[in-house]
Amino acid sequence: MKKSLSAPVLGPAFRSGTASGELSLCFRGNTRVEEACEMYTRAANMFKIAKNWSAAGNAFCQAAKLHMQLQSKHDSATSFVDAGNAYKKADPQEAINCLNAAIDIYTDMGRFTIAAKHHITIAEIYEAELVDIEKAIAHYEQAADYYKGEESNSSANKCLLKVAAYAAQLEQYQKAIEIYEQVGTNTMDNPLLKYSAKEYFFKAALCHFIVDELNAKLALEKYEEMFPAFTDSRECKLLKKLLEAHEEQNCEAYTEAVKEFDSISRLDQWLTTMLLRIKKSIQGEGDGDLK
Repeated sequence: MKKSLSAPVLGPAFRSGTASGELSLCFRGNTRVEEACEMYTRAANMFKIAKNWSAAGNAFCQAAKLHMQLQSKHDSATSFVDAGNAYKKADPQEAINCLNAAIDIYTDMGRFTIAAKHHITIAEIYEAELVDIEKAIAHYEQAADYYKGEESNSSANKCLLKVAAYAAQLEQYQKAIEIYEQVGTNTMDNPLLKYSAKEYFFKAALCHFIVDELNAKLALEKYEEMFPAFTDSRECKLLKKLLEAHEEQNCEAYTEAVKEFDSISRLDQWLTTMLLRIKKSIQGEGDGDLK
């Protein structure tokens, strides 16, 4: 069925297995190359209907290469993105290759916001499909750099917060702290965003706490001075209880403080992980939980 979809659309060049590098022999002149682009695109869409994602990705990719031959950068980038979206359902690594090709074109054209968006897509593929967190971090960082350059600070912060969360999970605490402090400082004076600042300072303090209790105390004092509203927050009050329990090596008090906080504000997986890492540093505490 899938073969019959492509054959009438692409004609002799496709059926004979002509590679993209040889297409210039079959489609002489720009008009013929344009016709070939249309054929590959139509075939790709038919393959999508048939849910033959690899074939759709390949056809879009061939169209993208022909668009480049015609010096049509925007159309080429669009086709590479279409190829990447199709390959996502069948071949994640090939999807990344196509999206990287699109990014190269967009950055060459100065379209950094669009390039950033596709870096995020690649990062998400590394997160969900290939489970390579280091590479996901690299693409979120690149997206953040591009967004910053275009003054899209809110979008940049979203990417940086992803980086910070993963950095902390990978025990790269100093990197996480720097990002959480940076984003917290940037948001605390914004009337619409300042409510979120307490969360970022809370997470930065937890990262400090895992490394060193004294560092966490000093950081907490700094955050309260920088952002007085933090003092009255539940997050700040929890940190003070945890610091006191840790100093006294009181595992029960630590657990009770966490349970009380969780009863009102449910702990997500990241917070649970960080709080458990701190708890394990209490003398005599093994691999317990927070309950």
